[in-house]
Amino acid sequence: MAKNAEAKAQQAEEPVEKLGEKAYQKELARLHGELVRLQEWVVANRKRVCILFEGRDGAGKGGTIKALTERVSPRVFRVFALPAPTEREKSQMYFQRYLPLLPAAGEIVVFDRSWYNRAGVERVMGFCTPQQANEFLRGVPLIERAIIDSGTILIKFWLEVSQKEQTRRLEGRINDPRKVWKLSPMDLESYSRWYDYSRARDEMFDMTDTPETPWFVVRSDDKKRGRLNVIQHILDAIPYEPLPRRKITLPERQKAQGYRDPDYAYRYVAEKF
Repeated sequence: MAKNAEAKAQQAEEPVEKLGEKAYQKELARLHGELVRLQEWVVANRKRVCILFEGRDGAGKGGTIKALTERVSPRVFRVFALPAPTEREKSQMYFQRYLPLLPAAGEIVVFDRSWYNRAGVERVMGFCTPQQANEFLRGVPLIERAIIDSGTILIKFWLEVSQKEQTRRLEGRINDPRKVWKLSPMDLESYSRWYDYSRARDEMFDMTDTPETPWFVVRSDDKKRGRLNVIQHILDAIPYEPLPRRKITLPERQKAQGYRDPDYAYRYVAEKF
């Protein structure tokens, strides 16, 4: 499995013709419409869906999740990006902080990094012991099997980015005031440990890529293609059916019945644009 993972990683190095903005927006609009139909089906049938996004820093997880969720209800698509654990959480069973976040009926939970932190950043950066990492890798297939046996649909994505593209993206964050918040000391340290993360990824795939809960690798050097491919994969993986919709017409507004706009000195926002 490690060889397969490395082969997929090497494929991400191959140049791909970038998708144009016009074509991207057209396909994204179509997929957003399907996501709304998926959302309606999940709610009506009280289904539970859990989607994990993992990958290297700069691989585009945040942008992909935004593209996935920007046109659906946050009450159905619930996104979690957990901060570092508290001292109390560190003393708990490792999975304990994640289990309460799993979806209830009619929900789709999206994890921007997940319990696989233990197999990646915690292991590489020394935030857990090798023994703790190995215990996690042995136990996680059992936990995930219990999740799917409960009726939850579980989808796991690994976003892979080439060294060259990761460098370009991280350098782009340094002087861009819109992106500088994304660049942490941890990102810089992980950037220098490319092959430590490769080894951790390979072992993670070896032990947790099972027929019941497989990993799906996303080539994300072209962000636009990667986002569309992820959304289409989700739609293909969940056996939803469009629900019938009643025709909607706007009702007539009520009559003013003597109402007049008040003579009030409103404080308007300055119109500088």
